[in-house]
Amino acid sequence: MIAGRLWRVVGVATLGAAASGCVSMADLGSQAGVSPSNRPVVADNVRSGRLARMGAAQHPRILASYGGEYADTRLERMVAGIVGELVTVSDNPGQVYQITILDSPVINAFALPGGYLYLSRGLLAVANDSAELAAVIAHEMAHVTANHGILRQQKEAEAELAGRVVSDVLTDKAAGKRALVRGKIALAQFSRNQELEADAIGIAAMGEAGFDPYAAADFQKAMGAFNSFKSGSGSQENSLDFLSTHPSTPQRAALALGHARKFGPRGVGSRDRAAYLAGIDGMLFGDSPDEGYVRGQTYAHVGLGVALDFPPDFQIENRPEAVLAARASDGAGIRFDGADVPRGQSLTAYLRSGWVEGLLPETVRSLRINGLDAATAQASVGRWQFDVTVLRARGEVYRILVAVPVGAPGLADLAAQSRQGFRLLSDAEKSGLRPLRLRIVRAERGDTVGSIAAQMQGATDLPGFFRVLNGLEPGEDVQAGELYKIVTQ
Repeated sequence: MIAGRLWRVVGVATLGAAASGCVSMADLGSQAGVSPSNRPVVADNVRSGRLARMGAAQHPRILASYGGEYADTRLERMVAGIVGELVTVSDNPGQVYQITILDSPVINAFALPGGYLYLSRGLLAVANDSAELAAVIAHEMAHVTANHGILRQQKEAEAELAGRVVSDVLTDKAAGKRALVRGKIALAQFSRNQELEADAIGIAAMGEAGFDPYAAADFQKAMGAFNSFKSGSGSQENSLDFLSTHPSTPQRAALALGHARKFGPRGVGSRDRAAYLAGIDGMLFGDSPDEGYVRGQTYAHVGLGVALDFPPDFQIENRPEAVLAARASDGAGIRFDGADVPRGQSLTAYLRSGWVEGLLPETVRSLRINGLDAATAQASVGRWQFDVTVLRARGEVYRILVAVPVGAPGLADLAAQSRQGFRLLSDAEKSGLRPLRLRIVRAERGDTVGSIAAQMQGATDLPGFFRVLNGLEPGEDVQAGELYKIVTQ
């Protein structure tokens, strides 16, 4: 098995078997328009018809591709309350929505035909108050009520360079594609007119429901700031998909402000920051324990007890199918994953078993790496040259594939550095690795951005990370008595 997250390809149950429904909202059935996840009370207009069948068919794939559901009763109550308020002012109050909070750090929100709404915990981490989240939800509800879904085409998102180059070395092209495609569904962008229509409908709905309509433009601004920070800082937060599927432009932001002004000046609606922050307090941030953690240049998985130290000039992304790293300066890529290999099969025999296309047989050799059995080989396919290393640790087999363009120097050195970075975690390292979580703190007298940010993890530029996480302008400081988000273990 090539596809699947690292821990799954070495024997843990697959997500497809575990993900069987939306977020648990059994106690929320009384919320208007909100259906519980375990036995959804779904109206006929949602349950029947082609649109409903489209959404229902895609729902299991969404769950499997985005890490399944994230279950947190307090968080679910908060989100369901916002949806319930929006449904009461909807043009179609009979529409029932099935809400799923996705256990994914990717920042995204989308809707499927039939009333299926999805919010990632990554997006919930970036929103700053109930009104900003209401703006996102109302926009997605508008796509449902306007039937935009029937015009949207679906396609799988190709992996970036580190994924694409490795596909050339896999003999089984179909399996290779499955392994290297990100695995989540990237819904093609709505048309510009559809996005603007959803903005208009959504802002009108949130304003009528009593939320501050200016929050829609504020959230677009927050996303732009977060994206700029992520792009320039090497933040470990995963892809900001919301901006690729919901492109923000100055014109769109201006139109959003125009829609908001119809309700009056700023301050006409509720923001309810305290209630929102209470809902997300303690929420998982970034990688989940099942995915393993990226800390600096190291990927570590506590359950498997292994780690890989990547070279310092590589950007690392912990994806569902593998851990991928890329170096912008020369296009080099590294892929780290696991493989099912019979215990009785030697590692050199595994390298020669046919899964490596373009294998140079004379390069296959066995060796020891940090006290572990290993084997290496080289391959060449098209415009790429590869070094492939397989290691056996605690009965499981791991693979490190390094790729550079043909003719580029340094493959041997880069491969040697990469394979030497594989190691077993010590008990002390395992006990010290815990997931990052959002924590809500109150600023005390004398606190500054710097003093609060010093408590955080998850980025190199902690003050900058704190600012974009809390929607603070450059130069703006914290206010004593106010609540703020931080990220820590």
